[in-house]
Amino acid sequence: MKQEVDPKLLEILVCPLTHVPLRYDAEAQELISDQAKLAFPVRDGIPIMLVDEARELEGREVKK
Repeated sequence: MKQEVDPKLLEILVCPLTHVPLRYDAEAQELISDQAKLAFPVRDGIPIMLVDEARELEGREVKK
C-alpha cells in the first residue's frame, strides 16, 4: 500500500540543489526536481531528500 505525503509538507519542500519547488509523482512515490533532473524517493510517506539517494531522470521524464 502506497502512503501519501502530507500536502502541507509538499508545499514547503524544495530541491536541495536548486531550491525550487518539487512535484510529487504519487504513482512512482518520488518527488521530482525537473530543474536538477533528479527524483527523490518517498519511503513509507517520508521524503528522502539526499542527493545520494536520488535517481537521475531520463530526458522524457523531465517536464519543462
